[in-house]
Amino acid sequence: MALSVPKVGLSTMMKEGAQHFHGMEEAVFRNINACKELARVTQTSYGPNGMNKMVINHLEKLFVTNDAATVIKELEVEHPAARMLVMATKMQEQEVGDGTNFVIILAGELLHQAEELLKMGLSPAEVIEGYELACDKALEALPNLTCWTVKDLRSQTEVQKAVKTAIGSMQYGNEDFLSGLVAEACVSVLPENPKNFSVDNVRVVKILGAGVLHSTVMKGMVFKREVEGTVSRVKIAKVAVYSCPFDAMATETKGTVLIKSANELMEFSKGEEDLIENQVKSLSDAGFNLVVTGGKVGEMALHFLNKYNIMTVRLLSKFDLRRVCKTVQATALPKVVPPSAEEAGHCDLVEVEEIGGTTVVVFRQDQEGCRISTIVVRGSTENIMDDVERTVDDGVNTFKALTRDPRFLPGAGATEIELAKQLTSYAETCHGMEQYSIKAFAEALEVLPRALAENAGVKGNEVISKLYAAHQGGEVNTGFDNEGEGSSSSGVVDVLEKGVLDLYLGKFTGVKLACSAACTVLRVDQIIMAKRAGGPKPRQNAPLDADD
Repeated sequence: MALSVPKVGLSTMMKEGAQHFHGMEEAVFRNINACKELARVTQTSYGPNGMNKMVINHLEKLFVTNDAATVIKELEVEHPAARMLVMATKMQEQEVGDGTNFVIILAGELLHQAEELLKMGLSPAEVIEGYELACDKALEALPNLTCWTVKDLRSQTEVQKAVKTAIGSMQYGNEDFLSGLVAEACVSVLPENPKNFSVDNVRVVKILGAGVLHSTVMKGMVFKREVEGTVSRVKIAKVAVYSCPFDAMATETKGTVLIKSANELMEFSKGEEDLIENQVKSLSDAGFNLVVTGGKVGEMALHFLNKYNIMTVRLLSKFDLRRVCKTVQATALPKVVPPSAEEAGHCDLVEVEEIGGTTVVVFRQDQEGCRISTIVVRGSTENIMDDVERTVDDGVNTFKALTRDPRFLPGAGATEIELAKQLTSYAETCHGMEQYSIKAFAEALEVLPRALAENAGVKGNEVISKLYAAHQGGEVNTGFDNEGEGSSSSGVVDVLEKGVLDLYLGKFTGVKLACSAACTVLRVDQIIMAKRAGGPKPRQNAPLDADD
């Protein structure tokens, strides 16, 4: 009679179906490979010559973009180690708003270099120790590499130069035009204390038609809606904002009315008419000529609003209602009563315009100190406009980071090569096993200028050697020249003269997060996955008919 052999080890404690991986081959290298694959996806999108990715998410929405943050968000990465890199990119997005691709490429290359060291015989602890030493040394060296600082945040020329590189990495060819729009929009809404600047104060409205170069900036708000009544233009508007429907209030209880004569029928709705007319008349008498409401506008109320020549705008989103309140400096009232002087809003001009066949309502505030500005983005397709919107978002986030730290580092791979050179020299002074990890960290930094070169169709190794030669000669601002033409071009250029500048805060946070994410992955030596929870599978939506 055969006896069943009892299970031994960790599997005895787990439910049937649980998975358990341990050891260098099963856990560490498997995690590293997953992270390397994720980094490989976004590496070809790095820089101004980066390729676009076509991503179709679970809702079958199409994204065509080279923005790493969007690609990673829509990929819905499942692997636990790769998700650590995704978390690092999300943190970079929250902290700086740009540089997500930098984090994921650097973290992936650090893990690739760590894999080689582990195969050589170093332990994960020794690799991590060396990486942390190299990271501290790199962050210590960054302030000395600063090449330019924004002196005046209210200078449109300086701000345009500051945001141009961030915009050029996504919309190469349109960077001069778009950086001008972003600079104008951001400077116009900059508060007295620049640290109080909010990215929410620069809005984007996408209107199909024309081309990207027809985009404009408007001080105030733009809504893709039509007005409710017949009045379509009000100059020097006194605004009443309501968060409730503009209509007669319905009673809570139902009642039955018995009408015996024609006169009673005529007089039945007279009371309701008088009530609504009095409400509208009191607004008109107080000087209000514009009503913005978050609910529906009743037919009778609309009749009297037209009668007293009051413009009516209905907004479906409570967030839009709040932004209008911020623009016109009004308070949204929950009941239809005339606002007090403190609750009333003021706007220089409110009018209906037609842009490319789309009707919009424009709230213009031409005076100084306007709180909200809107960039009207034009484009031939929705995908192009979506990509421009993401570019504008990166530019505005760069401006927000400028209010915290206005320093800039040389871009186009110049900072990375200089850091790699300094770390290699530093590794020579270390006598323990960590020197190999520090050299590996320096080699990992080379991946960024190499990616820039390869995406532009240039041999990466040649560019790296030319950059090292220039930096050894003391030219710390020398980076990759992606605009060099033909064999006569050296492939390298002084990036400060070219105006290719990277945000100090973005590089500082990026190096720190990439190193932290790589070290976290290397610290894992076991993967224990519980059995997935059961339950019915989601029902697939069948086509409604043969034509679907």
